[in-house]
Amino acid sequence: MDVTAQAALKPVVSVKTKPVVVNGVEITREAIGQEVQNHPAGTPSDAWVAAARALAIRELLLQEARKLDLQPAPITDDEGRRETDEEALVRRVVEHEVVTPEPDETACRRYYEQNLRRFRSADLYEVSHILIAADPRDQAARRAAQEQSQALIEILTNAPEKFEAMAKVHSACPSREVGGNLGQIGPGQTVPEFEDALAAIPVGDMQCAAVESRYGCHIVRVNRHEAGRQLPLELVAPRIAQYLSEHVRRSAIRQYISVLAGRAEITGIDLAASASPLVQ
Repeated sequence: MDVTAQAALKPVVSVKTKPVVVNGVEITREAIGQEVQNHPAGTPSDAWVAAARALAIRELLLQEARKLDLQPAPITDDEGRRETDEEALVRRVVEHEVVTPEPDETACRRYYEQNLRRFRSADLYEVSHILIAADPRDQAARRAAQEQSQALIEILTNAPEKFEAMAKVHSACPSREVGGNLGQIGPGQTVPEFEDALAAIPVGDMQCAAVESRYGCHIVRVNRHEAGRQLPLELVAPRIAQYLSEHVRRSAIRQYISVLAGRAEITGIDLAASASPLVQ
């Protein structure tokens, strides 16, 4: 980030504002300005505060690592990026001081039973549609699309066998070349307003009113619906264990940093409500 961009992100700071100091070590405004780019926020002021907090927490951890006489042992990630000595010290002090238990089978089973809906395979739909395109910002075009869709639905209600032929003539979607067939659809493959409507459409029937989306009006036919199935605990247990382990670790790191902050002398920033940059 260049100097101009940094200046744009830096809020107006009163001359009376105290500098950020952690146990006698000042976090310079220049350092905070450079850190801001790593903390996107709703306002420049919020980004500035988040950057200041992150650097204050980092300083707390570095001071603790030196107090414990820990030595940096930088590691390199899978992409070839090597830690700096300070990054290695921050990691080492957390590894040294924050010990969390691994979740056992009972904990995993309890979480599974309390969150059964999270562990289902997705519903799959085989869908055909006819898209009557309309810009959502053009109210006249939207009304015209609704009227045309309703007229086509009335025809198809009496002659459903004409769906493919009408898709080729009327649909604005490239799927018109295959009679409007979109194939098999799973979560996230279409826009939410289209996807959400599928569960209410009986298999093999026409939707009584067109489904509206940001693209226009869709005349939808669900050709097949394969309901999701409950995944067995044995299959998802490793994923649950990883989630619980990370959740406990994040909480433990926050608590550890809170303890360090509580016995430190810090001015210019309030760490009481801040989350650790290590656990975001």
